[in-house]
Amino acid sequence: MKKGTSFGAPCLLENILAEMVISAVPSIEMVRFVNSGTEACMGMLRLARAFTGKEKIIKFEGCYHGHADPFLVKAGSGVATLGLPDSPGVPRAATFETLTSPFNDLSTVEKLFEANKGEIAAVILEPVVGNSGFIAPKPDFLNALQEITKENGALLVFDEVMTGFRISYGGAQEYFGITPDITTLGKIIGGGLPVGAYGGRREIMELVAPAGPMYQAGTLSGNPLAMTAGIQTLKRLKEPGSYEYLDKITGELIQGILDAGKKAGHAICGGYISGMFGFFFTEGPVYNFGDAKNSDTAKFARFFRGMLEEGVYFAPSQFEAGFTSLAHTPEDIQQTIAAAEKVFRKFRALSSVAVSFGPFTPSLDCSFCRLNGMVVLFVG
Repeated sequence: MKKGTSFGAPCLLENILAEMVISAVPSIEMVRFVNSGTEACMGMLRLARAFTGKEKIIKFEGCYHGHADPFLVKAGSGVATLGLPDSPGVPRAATFETLTSPFNDLSTVEKLFEANKGEIAAVILEPVVGNSGFIAPKPDFLNALQEITKENGALLVFDEVMTGFRISYGGAQEYFGITPDITTLGKIIGGGLPVGAYGGRREIMELVAPAGPMYQAGTLSGNPLAMTAGIQTLKRLKEPGSYEYLDKITGELIQGILDAGKKAGHAICGGYISGMFGFFFTEGPVYNFGDAKNSDTAKFARFFRGMLEEGVYFAPSQFEAGFTSLAHTPEDIQQTIAAAEKVFRKFRALSSVAVSFGPFTPSLDCSFCRLNGMVVLFVG
């Protein structure tokens, strides 16, 4: 802080964090830092089109890749929470080249490639969906996407803004053993400060200016403050036992919630990978956004409010994944399970009803899991 927080130019700390990211993430040989996940996905899209010479992209329904115009088609996150079909203000021309498929649906992806031969630049997805709730890929889904993109001269892009450094140190691609062509990152790599990044194979990334002709820049990109926070966060995550601990507490949490819900007679399903989790009020399984929308969102709203009253703060939407962190203690997990048991008992025999929420705009402190004494389980 004494040396300054931004100089509008690269700094040594940017190199240090870049080396850490490159050594951790299998697909990244070169990386460009930006200021948000949205910026990362915007840069990625321009790069994919520049490298392939094609313009169309395939994204998956319910996946969220920031608020740039081309991605606001059947998007998840807040778009899904508010029930918006698409966003006003986005011209048709901006989304004309965006094709969509249900997640985990290889048949539709194959048909899109067949109908748009030689025109698709990239397939972009959250390898584990977090913006429709928590949805894991079916076995071999990611493998099949890699094969399809290679066969058609398109790029495979993993949006790891949520999953990067969260479900393993090398992200979802390390966890599943699938190496995409380009990866986008954010959130964790800035230690909670505004940050984003995109990276990939050297031959692709060398197109980015000043090494190549594809222009993208930002005055605050790679600023010393965010880089310092990111470096310290990755150092902590790399300590032995970090991901084993996250896996343990998250597994206990989701199993406790599912057991409590089923014991009280509710249809509920869910899952987790390391520090990322989610559950739906339905028998399941949930494989895509359509399945997620068919879950009992009114019951989730009542559960959210009940848990809030018990001192546990989940994401206030069925369409957001939950997260644990190294700051959460075993006591936090048991407190949360006990609260869930109490809340489920309260509306055991009640049918779903619509719930109206009053204003609730909390301010989070720097512990990432505390809010006025509450247990917070969704800070990204």
